[in-house]
Amino acid sequence: MKITLERTNLLRSLNHVHRVVERRNTIPILSNVLLRTDGGELSLKATDLDLEVVERVPAIVEAAGATTVPAHMLYDIVRKLPEGSEVSLATSADGATVELTSGRSRFRLQMLPESDFPDLTAGDFSHRFSLKASELKGLVDRTQFAISTEETRYYLNGIFFHTVETGGDLSLRAVATDGHRLAQAERAAPSGSEGMPGIIVPRKTVSEIQKLLEDPDADVSVELSETKIRVSVGTVVLTSKLIDGTFPDYGRVIPQGNDKEMIVDCELFAKAVDRVSTISSERGRAVKLSMTDDRLTLTVTNPDSGSATDELAVEYQAEDLEIGFNARYLLDVTDQLQTGTAIFKLSDPGSPTLILDNGATDTLYVLMPMRV
Repeated sequence: MKITLERTNLLRSLNHVHRVVERRNTIPILSNVLLRTDGGELSLKATDLDLEVVERVPAIVEAAGATTVPAHMLYDIVRKLPEGSEVSLATSADGATVELTSGRSRFRLQMLPESDFPDLTAGDFSHRFSLKASELKGLVDRTQFAISTEETRYYLNGIFFHTVETGGDLSLRAVATDGHRLAQAERAAPSGSEGMPGIIVPRKTVSEIQKLLEDPDADVSVELSETKIRVSVGTVVLTSKLIDGTFPDYGRVIPQGNDKEMIVDCELFAKAVDRVSTISSERGRAVKLSMTDDRLTLTVTNPDSGSATDELAVEYQAEDLEIGFNARYLLDVTDQLQTGTAIFKLSDPGSPTLILDNGATDTLYVLMPMRV
């Protein structure tokens, strides 16, 4: 194999594929990226056996072929080359190394044979649909913060995508929960998603998909089966296994009868929570919300360092209420609100609270209270 290509194009492609490769691997070939010529292009592929990313980049192909080289090392080399330079890659006659040349810089990288590189066999996809990158990004961004990191409850380690009928219209809904908080977002279901299986997309895959959705106007193709998802954006194709598990009946934890309503300016509220939580050594320490007529008092008490209080003017006309929440979780939710005003629907100090984006009907958040 002998090819020449622009450093900028190669770096952009490597930036997409090298992230899939784990830094530590017991299987040597999984540390490598597969380079294969395809017509007038270079195809790059990386995998961790659960997730696979393939990207194509224009190249001048002098001799066709394929090989594999260490992914992170190749990325670091190309990243440090001068902007605007050209990169040449050529395999040695004995098939043991790849020589990378750019200007006066030369590198020889150990390679492993292409035949050893695993292929994440996709199989047949039962459902296909397209949507704008901004639409998929909206679903992911507003829910991914609530994905659980607790490995024992593996079925919560991703976002649950499924279609639901609401008011006679079909919606594509994304839900994530870690048992302490829940995030739900939805949009009109794209054509082709009707009857799709409910799927749980793993946390790592969600993170990689987010990074592919840089251009909000880009068209995204999504293909689904019971066990895999494939997402195509421009020249990048990401294929991933899905979490083999059953997502819990999340509808049971969304409160329906919370009759106490507080309306608060989102930015002022977030800044007040951030201020009072400074007194605690951990951001996760509980902040107490005390509500009386049109006034909210926020309190944090830390036995080791003292206490803090702050007050905000709010819209609240129900009976007085005191309730505690994890400060970090409150800030995670307010980060997602788009309209600038948050609506808290509360019941009592021991029941979950519903948080809505004022005027937005496509998202909702649920927070479990803490003892204060």
